[in-house]
Amino acid sequence: MRMMLKASLDTEKANEAVRSGTLGKLIGESMEQIKPEAAYFTAEGGKRTAFVFFDLKDPSDIPSISEPLFLNLGAELTYTPVMNSEEVETGLGKVR
Repeated sequence: MRMMLKASLDTEKANEAVRSGTLGKLIGESMEQIKPEAAYFTAEGGKRTAFVFFDLKDPSDIPSISEPLFLNLGAELTYTPVMNSEEVETGLGKVR
């Protein structure tokens, strides 16, 4: 299932990772594991925030995706199922 992962990083933990030079490595490792269709990085609510779109093959993968972000970056995470335009059209075709 296509998911959007929103990851808002704790400012202090992310600052420490920037200072130590590990933030890029931590993000790279997460992206390598997730293999996103797309990933966008911004600031939202004063926090470094990532929006990552990927195929969640098995819900049991959520802990292995989440824990490094929780432990290393104090992230607040939200998983949201999402659709592309073709999937919306298919879904609307099922509405009676």
